[in-house]
Amino acid sequence: MVNGYIAALADYAVAKGLIEEADRPWAVNRLLETMGLSSYEAPETVPQASLEEILTALVNDAVARGVIEDGIASRDLFDTKLMGVLTPRPSQVIAAFREKMAESREAATDWFYTFCQDTDYIRRYRIARDVKWVTATEFGDLDITINLSKPEKDPRAIAAARSAAQTSYPKCQLCRENEGYAGRLDHPARQNHRVIPVTIDGQDWFFQYSPYVYYNEHCIVFNGKHVPMKIDRSAFRKLLDFVIQFPHYFVGSNADLPIVGGSILSHDHFQGGRYTFAMEKAPVEQTVTFPGYEDVEAGIVRWPMSVIRIRCADDKRLVDLAEKILTAWRGYSDPDAFIFAETDGEPHNTITPIARKRGDKYELDLVLRNNITTEEFPLGVFHPHPELHHIKKENIGLIEVMGLAVLPSRLKNELKELADALVSGADLRGSDAIAKHADWAEELKTRYTFTADNVEGILQDEVGKVFARVLQDAGVYKCTPEGRAAFQKFIASVQ
Repeated sequence: MVNGYIAALADYAVAKGLIEEADRPWAVNRLLETMGLSSYEAPETVPQASLEEILTALVNDAVARGVIEDGIASRDLFDTKLMGVLTPRPSQVIAAFREKMAESREAATDWFYTFCQDTDYIRRYRIARDVKWVTATEFGDLDITINLSKPEKDPRAIAAARSAAQTSYPKCQLCRENEGYAGRLDHPARQNHRVIPVTIDGQDWFFQYSPYVYYNEHCIVFNGKHVPMKIDRSAFRKLLDFVIQFPHYFVGSNADLPIVGGSILSHDHFQGGRYTFAMEKAPVEQTVTFPGYEDVEAGIVRWPMSVIRIRCADDKRLVDLAEKILTAWRGYSDPDAFIFAETDGEPHNTITPIARKRGDKYELDLVLRNNITTEEFPLGVFHPHPELHHIKKENIGLIEVMGLAVLPSRLKNELKELADALVSGADLRGSDAIAKHADWAEELKTRYTFTADNVEGILQDEVGKVFARVLQDAGVYKCTPEGRAAFQKFIASVQ
């Protein structure tokens, strides 16, 4: 039976253009080597199966014969190794991308995005399991995702990794050295991973897609050197330079401080893609003018976080003004609004920037961030407050800032159990899994009569509203008259 699935995988690779028909015998032999097999007989019939089914069958066979250990991490390492056999070399991929670029920028990214799915670097079948919905709020339609595409932590792998020899190669999961890396129990395999060189503001950077694709064409642009993230004039210049080259994509950066930053602050990188977030749709509620920049449209965006939007056909003017706003914000304090530039020498103010092209103008959204902590809020004053942690406790990074909640996988089962309890009238504190939601659920019971037909929709809607509150907590200036007055006070200080 294993021969049938080897043949099926070779068929798949030919059909997707990963190999040519002339490569088939070579590919079969490479797959046999990887599977620990020394003989092969072409099957009379080839299983009509999906890529997931083919890989699962081959991995199961390898486990049964002791080629690999059973476990989530070991299985992921092995099926990636199988796909790596069939993935073209980096030079071939780069050449194909550049050929498409001569046609159009969109043709190039369309081809590369499909390629990354066909190689199983982006696992379509896992991403399809993510739970997604949209919640209407006063700030627009927020995207909610319960992320199920990242593999679960395997206790056996964690234990094995603890006793394994430590290595600092690759330095992080963004480094170029990941391309083709076999991986290990504590680091994903990347034999089927390819990156595209791009020059941004005269520097060597690389373009890839996220394996988890939180939104359409979710890409990552990373520095060729392992250097820390830094928001400065150069960052604004690079963001706009990328948009100039790929005007059909937005691109943004996490902030460069802990708490308000996202993951992997140790490696300078951006995230972008082909998607319109709620924040981009949000209107400017109040126009402002910065002295000396009357030619640049500017205003406060109607959004729960504190966003200054600037627009101009001249990208250089945007960079100049963004730098001026950042410099002012870095050193700005307003005790009445609990804004402190630093405490005990620790800086607190920074910006989450997002760049895009809209019509014939370039646009920067500058989201003001502050990472101060207190005894009451040890995880951050401008961070999801404790009463919301049952839904969202993690940092509010770039993706959340723009209006997409990436919620932990635990919520899928917790919300199902909570729904059952709300319909049946069971004790909301009788289970460890849902006890954390009990206060919230009891408040919901005062507003809704739950039935089997409506409970899922109500819970999803209310989770979305919790996320809106999360964003409000993360906003340094609240959407109140007092908050807007304090926001204007800062804007007036930018000279």
